[in-house]
Amino acid sequence: MIIRPMIIKVSDIPDEGLTIERAALADAPFSDPAWRLDGLSLRLERDRLDVLAQGEIRATVPQMCGRCLEPFGARVTAGVDVRVVPRPATGDIVELAPDDLDVEFYEKDELDLNVLVETETTLALPMKPLCREDCLGLCPVCGGNRNVVTCGCRDRAPDPRLAVLKDLAARRSR
Repeated sequence: MIIRPMIIKVSDIPDEGLTIERAALADAPFSDPAWRLDGLSLRLERDRLDVLAQGEIRATVPQMCGRCLEPFGARVTAGVDVRVVPRPATGDIVELAPDDLDVEFYEKDELDLNVLVETETTLALPMKPLCREDCLGLCPVCGGNRNVVTCGCRDRAPDPRLAVLKDLAARRSR
């Protein structure tokens, strides 16, 4: 798959700003061809040399469920509120402040929206993806997917090394 860059010349952004609306794109701007862009709504405004980008990105990204380990397509909605600034000259030491965490860079008067879209989508991915909220996960005894099969396994006996902690908890609750 050839990824066509979505390049915006910063100097071409009009004073009143630029709105970019896209429905689902067949040629998604992601480096992973399995990722799918479902929609894009961005507003770009210039602030001298900086560009303020605000809007929303909707995508579907293949993930692995954190409970049952089954693959699924996670729907991701990324809110975008980022400042894009010219990249400092090579060799300059740049110290970032806490407010600089929402800063991206552009070079040679060109803002690559592919990079912005992929970065913001990646940051919006869930820390522990779940195929569904009520996912039952894997059986700790046989390892079967509890969403698919109902196993007859009994819960494992508690670890005897933790019996002391159970007694401690019972004594403290009195």
